[in-house]
Amino acid sequence: MQAELGRWNNGSGIDLMGWVSCLGNIDLAVGYTTIFWPTFEVVGDYLLVEGSSKETIEAFENQENSTPMGVEWVLNHLHMIDIHCDNEVEATVDHCLKLGKTLQEIYSAKLAWQFPDRPCEVEFYIPDDQDDLVQYQISFWQKKWDRRYQD
Repeated sequence: MQAELGRWNNGSGIDLMGWVSCLGNIDLAVGYTTIFWPTFEVVGDYLLVEGSSKETIEAFENQENSTPMGVEWVLNHLHMIDIHCDNEVEATVDHCLKLGKTLQEIYSAKLAWQFPDRPCEVEFYIPDDQDDLVQYQISFWQKKWDRRYQD
C-alpha cells in the first residue's frame, strides 16, 4: 500500500484514510460491513458466519473424515482475494496481509465479545508460497473442537 499511497499529492503521499475518502463510496462502505463486522449465529452446536443452510452443514458433516472443527473451518472461511471478484490482477501480498491480519483481529474481538462462552480460534492462513494470493484465508472454529485446547 505504501507505493500506492506515495503516488498521491504529486509524490508527497496520502494516508490510508484520505485515500479511502478519495476512492471509496458509501455503497461499498455499507457492503464491507458484512466482511468487517459479520453476523455470527449459533446453528445447532456450530458457531458460523450467518447464512449457512442446514443442507450445506449436513453436506459437510456427511463427508468422509468430517469433524466439527473442519465443518466450522470450511463454512467460516474467506479468501482475501474473494472480497472482490477477479481481484487477483490488482491484489498484492501486502494487500492480503493487511486484510487478513485486520480481519483476524476483528473476528477475534467480536467473537469473544458476543460469545464469551464459546471461545474460538481465529486463523489467518498465510501460504508457504506467499505469491499464491488465492490461498490467503481467514477462518475460525470453536476451541472445544480442537484437541490443542482440550484438558
